[in-house]
Amino acid sequence: MSLLEQYEQQYAALIAEITAHIGRLQQQSTSERNELCNKIDASLSEAQELLEQMGLEVRELNPAQRSSFNGKLQVAQAELKRLQTEYKQTKDKARSQSSAAYTTLDLSGSGSGDYYEDVSISNDQRQRLLDNSERIERTGNRLTEGYRVAIETEALGAQVLNDLHHQRETLQGARARLRETNAELGRASRTLNTMMLRALREKVVLYGVGVCFVVAVGVSLYLTFAPSTSAATS
Repeated sequence: MSLLEQYEQQYAALIAEITAHIGRLQQQSTSERNELCNKIDASLSEAQELLEQMGLEVRELNPAQRSSFNGKLQVAQAELKRLQTEYKQTKDKARSQSSAAYTTLDLSGSGSGDYYEDVSISNDQRQRLLDNSERIERTGNRLTEGYRVAIETEALGAQVLNDLHHQRETLQGARARLRETNAELGRASRTLNTMMLRALREKVVLYGVGVCFVVAVGVSLYLTFAPSTSAATS
């Protein structure tokens, strides 16, 4: 298991723990609530540090893996920000309800009032448990959807990378064939030049032989008819 995957597991565990603590926040007394708030604050800080470490690890990945984990990282950051907002709202609501409860206790002095208040608190706790269960389910659905999108992005990146690899091999093969073609053209050009030079030499030799033949014929004719002409004249 890679370090990044370990960070992902730690972050998922922290998010689940923070969600559970936020769900219990309104059910605790003042002292227990303060202790729970301290735990939530520490867990939120730890989750933020984990996201920063994950961001550093993502930078070291290759481009295809980096795009996939960047999607996961953005989903995790959005989820942490949502939990921070929910935690603040729940904490403020719990404090408001606590203040209202103290005011109600001060104003009511009868046992029947305490009974109805206990029933009301029990109903409130039940409703909060249902709300927390729905929030946890929605969070799980969002994480599942984000993970599915990240997997699809990773698959798409791998496919693009594979296509680029095939295109690179095709270009390299075309370049090799082009070099071979250039080499063949060079050899053909040299052969053609050699043939042209040979033909030129043969033509020069032929012209030379022809000139020599004409000169020989002329000399022969001169030598044949010149003595006869001299004899007739004398």
